[in-house]
Amino acid sequence: MSTIFEKIIAREIPADIIYEDDTVVAFLDIKPVHAGHALVVPKTPFTDIFTSDPKTLSHMMEVATTIGRRLKERLGADGVNLVMNNGAAAGQEVFHAHLHIIPRYEGDHAFTPPTHDPVTPEDITATAEKLRD
Repeated sequence: MSTIFEKIIAREIPADIIYEDDTVVAFLDIKPVHAGHALVVPKTPFTDIFTSDPKTLSHMMEVATTIGRRLKERLGADGVNLVMNNGAAAGQEVFHAHLHIIPRYEGDHAFTPPTHDPVTPEDITATAEKLRD
C-alpha cells in the first residue's frame, strides 16, 4: 500500500513542491504550524531512521538546511525546528520517513514546553553507562 508521500512523489496527488532532486522531494505541509512549514521526504521509501540509508538521511539534513535558510531570508523566520518522528510512540503518523522544517518566530508559542522526567545526577550517569559502547 502506498503512503500519501509516495503518491505525492508519483504526482498522483498534488502538493506544493518547493525542492526536488534525484534523492528527495520537499513540499509544504498541509497542516502547517506556521506558513512555510515544509517536509523533506526521500524518494526511496523507508519507514524511519532505524530502517534508513544514512547517506539519504544526511542528504535530507542538507536540504533542510537550505530550506531553513530560505525560511529565515524570505519569510523572516527567527529560527527553525527540525523534527523527525520515528515510530508511533514518537508521534509518527505517516510511516514513510520525513523531516519537518518548521519556521519559528520570537514569542510564537507554537509548541508547549516539554515535560521532563524527574531524575538525579546518578540516574543520568547510570543511563549514560547503558548507552556507551
